[in-house]
Amino acid sequence: MCLECGHVGCCDSSLHKHATKHFHKTQHPIMRSIEPGESWGWCYIDEMEVDVA
Repeated sequence: MCLECGHVGCCDSSLHKHATKHFHKTQHPIMRSIEPGESWGWCYIDEMEVDVA
């Protein structure tokens, strides 16, 4: 889920990589997992995992 606008897109291990496509389209840099029990995020600019707990 995009932390800037709330868009939900599948991750890069999924076929269409919608979260990455969303970043390229909008430049919204941080996505977070919405899987139950997960509290990690990804910053596309820094290309690193971020804590979003």
